[in-house]
Amino acid sequence: MRDGYGEAYREEAYELLGALEQSLLELEKAPADKEIIGSVFRAMHTIKGSGAMYGFEQIASFTHDIETVYDLVRSGKTIVTKELVDLTLIACDQIKEMVGAPDGAPSDAVQAKQIVEAFRAFIGNTQRAEEPDKAKDSGDSEKTVAQAEAIAVPDEEKTAIYRIRFRPVSEIFLSGTNPISLLRELSDLGHCKIIAHTEDIPFLPDINPEACYSSWDIILRTNKGINAIRDVFIFVENDCMLTIDLIDRDDFVENDVEYKRLGDILIDRGDITPEQITEAINKQKPLGEILVDAGVIAPDKVESALAEQAVIREARKERQAKDTAGSIRVPADRLDALVNMVGELVTVQSRLSQAVVSLENLEFSQIAEEVERLTAELRDNTMSIRMMPIGSTFSKFNRLVRDLSRELGKEIVLSTDGAETELDKTVIEKLNDPMVHLIRNAIDHGIESPAERAKLGKPRQGNILLSAIHSGAFVLIQIIDDGAGLDKDAIFRKAVERGLIMSDAVLSEKEIFSFLFAPGFSTAKVVTNVSGRGVGMDVVKKNIDALQGSVEMSSKKGEGTTVTLKIPLTLAIIDGLLTRISDTFFVIPLSAIEECIELTREEAEKSHGQNFINIRGEIVPYIHLRDRFGIVGKRPRIEQIAITRHENHRIGLVIDEVIGEHQTVIKKLGRFYRHVEEVSGATILGNGTVALILDLPRLISKTQLEEKNALCERLIN
Repeated sequence: MRDGYGEAYREEAYELLGALEQSLLELEKAPADKEIIGSVFRAMHTIKGSGAMYGFEQIASFTHDIETVYDLVRSGKTIVTKELVDLTLIACDQIKEMVGAPDGAPSDAVQAKQIVEAFRAFIGNTQRAEEPDKAKDSGDSEKTVAQAEAIAVPDEEKTAIYRIRFRPVSEIFLSGTNPISLLRELSDLGHCKIIAHTEDIPFLPDINPEACYSSWDIILRTNKGINAIRDVFIFVENDCMLTIDLIDRDDFVENDVEYKRLGDILIDRGDITPEQITEAINKQKPLGEILVDAGVIAPDKVESALAEQAVIREARKERQAKDTAGSIRVPADRLDALVNMVGELVTVQSRLSQAVVSLENLEFSQIAEEVERLTAELRDNTMSIRMMPIGSTFSKFNRLVRDLSRELGKEIVLSTDGAETELDKTVIEKLNDPMVHLIRNAIDHGIESPAERAKLGKPRQGNILLSAIHSGAFVLIQIIDDGAGLDKDAIFRKAVERGLIMSDAVLSEKEIFSFLFAPGFSTAKVVTNVSGRGVGMDVVKKNIDALQGSVEMSSKKGEGTTVTLKIPLTLAIIDGLLTRISDTFFVIPLSAIEECIELTREEAEKSHGQNFINIRGEIVPYIHLRDRFGIVGKRPRIEQIAITRHENHRIGLVIDEVIGEHQTVIKKLGRFYRHVEEVSGATILGNGTVALILDLPRLISKTQLEEKNALCERLIN
């Protein structure tokens, strides 16, 4: 294995395997789709070729027979079956395991050998089926080999430039063929530059109107291949002078953008000799002009050579631009380091802005404003680099749904919406496990068996929809199924049975559904290898809380269930509302704040210690953060309430002062503070002071729970 390249190969292989798995699932639905078949073949070919190049010989050897089978599929010698797709998916799992191994070797050599033998059986069956046809058509064996070679390396993979020199016989019109029609047909194959040679046209008295005197040079840039070009001239090839030369292709290694000088092209085409070039270059004029003036060459031949040079030059420039503008692979730790440095820069910029205010210097103020603008742009661009479309995560679940639905004997189709919605790479990585649990639950608990669905008048095939949409600084991800829905009565009984609530408790539907996220809570009657052990939904809640998000469930019995995940776009830098209580600073995520209002001492006294305020006719409870965090000091006569929303209810947070918006670089708390649940992190202000970032969902939930417990104790006593 070549040092330094193994990890690059692994990253590329994992990406190819992900795309390959998706292509195979699509191929299962459309087994005759040549484009999908081609993509499967190319993925296998790349995995094999790159594996051999970077020293992963066992992967290359394992993949060889799979590639051969799909080559046969491309050539129409065998067809895609369910068994072939199943076997290829198993092979993908095997390759993925081998890619992850240090030496690229399979952990189970026996299983790997069985997979290879199964693919070789496909190859053997195809070859035996072809033997009668070979005996029957032995006279065309050379043609068959040529066609097979053309199929094995499809021309569509490479864009090439061809020089075509077409000189028809003068009697071509008598056969009913119009050369102009042939040239138009060539133009349909790609970008075409046509130059007519007219030097053989006689003077008007000598012209035969039924004769063709012209010939043509055509510079064609196409991805159709040389056979497509020959097909254009198939009926006149024997009655004309025709040469087709490959002069450039996408995979040619050539540093010279110009490809060749004009003189080189003319010599290469046989239009002039090197001696004529040598004689001409001693004159101080452009070469083409010199040659034409000297009568060495006709003007149209120079024009043809210049056109060839221009087409190749343009193709080379496009390829160079594509290579330059293409994506590059950057290790995740370097990107994280860049984000951290940008975060530090944001903090320094904030300190600079504060220092300039105290100086009252106009020139420094202008510089500080410019630094602030550039820092904001750098922050936004850096964060956008970390953003990835969530579709890359959605596509991974097709295999999960396919395999699990078959295991459970169900017919389920997974569809997606909003796959282009972007999220921070770190957030996407942490979403995988929660979404796996939710989809498994939808398949096992939600979607009924085909027979049950038929009895209920539903289609036999169930549906699961994954959707994503931006909502301010958050992304809403929904997992929607059209299954049996949730039985809130069964959930209620289970909660009573476990002592979570009293049997006479009056709860909303949302409160009942929230019990599903309690550790060990399950209504499944049978424990299987899929579910029923009460693990999964509590993991979902824990992971989503760690992302500073929320999870909600809604359901209609007999119609289906919707799980909504509300996830912040990023966890690195946020826009916050900077607040103060005495000498302590807090940051509240700005996206969570609906409005800020004043709370006077008189209004606070009206609630008689119940902590409620009337806002435009709506009674809104509030939490005194000074009391909550035990901050001593004198309360101001007029306090501020920041209104937020929790589980569809408006709740206020009382602070001393709202300072204003603040670009908040999130710093993790040290290990001594990792058990502090109501604070998600900290940030450094411009003057060096530390401000704590509030974790609103946990803060509100914990406060409400403590108030309920306190109320119960008062009622009991």
